[in-house]
Amino acid sequence: MKYLITSALPYVNGTKHLGNLVGSLLPSDIYARFLRLKGQNVLYICATDEHGSPTEVAAKQEGITPQELCDRQYDIQQTMNKFYNLSFDYFGRSSSANNIKLTQYIAQKLEENGFIEERVIKQYFSVDDNMFLADRFIIGTCPYCGNENARGDQCEACTKVLDATDLINPKSAISGSSNLELRETKHLFLLQSKLAQDLEKWVNSNETWPKLVKSIAQKWLKEGLQDRCITRDLSWGVPVNKPGYENKVFYVWFDAPIAYIAATKDWSDIDSKNRDYLDWWSSKSDTKYVQFMGKDNIPFHTITFPATIMGAGSEFKQPDFIKGVNWLNYYDGKFSTSSKRGIFMNQAMDLYPADYWRYALVSCMPESDDSNFTWEGFAKAINNDLADAYGNFVQRISVMNKKYFGDAIPDGGVETDVEKRLESDLTKLIQEYDENMSNIEFRKSVQTLYSIFNLANAYIAEKEPWKRAKEGDMQDVALTMRYAFNMARLCAVLSSPIIPETSEKVYNAFGISQDLRKFPSENIHEELSVLKPGHVVSQPEILFQKILPERIAELKTIFGDENLKTANKHGKELHI
Repeated sequence: MKYLITSALPYVNGTKHLGNLVGSLLPSDIYARFLRLKGQNVLYICATDEHGSPTEVAAKQEGITPQELCDRQYDIQQTMNKFYNLSFDYFGRSSSANNIKLTQYIAQKLEENGFIEERVIKQYFSVDDNMFLADRFIIGTCPYCGNENARGDQCEACTKVLDATDLINPKSAISGSSNLELRETKHLFLLQSKLAQDLEKWVNSNETWPKLVKSIAQKWLKEGLQDRCITRDLSWGVPVNKPGYENKVFYVWFDAPIAYIAATKDWSDIDSKNRDYLDWWSSKSDTKYVQFMGKDNIPFHTITFPATIMGAGSEFKQPDFIKGVNWLNYYDGKFSTSSKRGIFMNQAMDLYPADYWRYALVSCMPESDDSNFTWEGFAKAINNDLADAYGNFVQRISVMNKKYFGDAIPDGGVETDVEKRLESDLTKLIQEYDENMSNIEFRKSVQTLYSIFNLANAYIAEKEPWKRAKEGDMQDVALTMRYAFNMARLCAVLSSPIIPETSEKVYNAFGISQDLRKFPSENIHEELSVLKPGHVVSQPEILFQKILPERIAELKTIFGDENLKTANKHGKELHI
């Protein structure tokens, strides 16, 4: 079996915030790294989501073309991908030639199979903006939950998919004008209602899906699927390959998921050594396909995109597992790109190294429910888990070994009951960590990893090598150092999917070669003797600097802390 992993495509309307990072980009990367660590065959794919009215309007406001805006944003996104160590095998673009061809091909197959229908509808035209408004550029009150800032395509508060005409008191999100007219225009509709039974059967067959994902999909099905308009009156997007539609493009949510497939074809086209993209995407392949996304994307990935694939003939692979993540809030207020609330990925880059963010965000990842990012929680994760537990352990053993034995791991000593208990406890914790990571439960994984760090420290505390050295029992000190360095190696290996830069520092300082960086075998006794006597080690740099209370207070002043009342009031949007 091989693993295909996709992360929800980051949209190009501005810099992404930490909620976007923790919602799909970071968890998908951790899972890909974990599988590679275990020797699995992995293809990790993502791309920028470039089409749609927000891009067209933003480009118009800047006086540039949508293509120029997307080129710039793609470069910015790639810079952030590199900083946060997102290990994509390929990071493409939804505007690629392959995505245009593939989107048009799938639309053609849907029409041939009777799942696309042309309809004349009434759509809002903004007199003051002199344009038809795409659904997301109409805001008003949600008729279902009363949210006064619902968009015309979806209410983010209740996740209900809407038509713009459903909104109460609609107005233009571009100008704020309520001078709207309903005008007739023709569009293509995906007949989701005809696929409802097949979709329900497919959703219910996926018994391992997280509760969040399955409940949202089943909620949609229970409420009854509506046919979905898949074209727009725009110039920027995938052209509709149908006479009479020369001035229309496909809806961004129609072509964006198809970009997963197209980006894989882009990847396979680059290097002849790569296997054909259909080796990964064919419905008959031996691929396990895992998707990662925030909960607002779940309806499109459990209903609309699967319906598209079914209606087109089920030629392509459907997801086997969908990891949906809830909202990460900033002090009980929602992160928002459009409102510039919370901490943005480019701002975070200027504050702390990537591993600080990766570990802290996984520690508060909103897997089972919405969770909060706070500076106090951030500091606790860095200070307690990384600086005190992991970093301090690595520094202590390096200093002690240098003092007692020089630059090499010492020989000598006979294993005691303490070492046997260490092996037993470590075996259980590694099995637990393996199970949690395999089940894509990352907060549990971090908790187990922290327990492994603590186990390493507890071993040193119990053995008291400094006391044994004073007593002249250097044989036992040697044994303790040897076990400690092998524990440090295992800590670096196990934590590498989450904090890869730190693992590299430990690998380099302790001379841990590539063949010793694999996921540990079940024989932990053997794993704790991999680094042999005479193996040369050096003292690494301080792995983590503590975040002091005065720094927390400073960060709260800059970014705000009370329900976002002051969030980003003093913060500035940083540009790369």
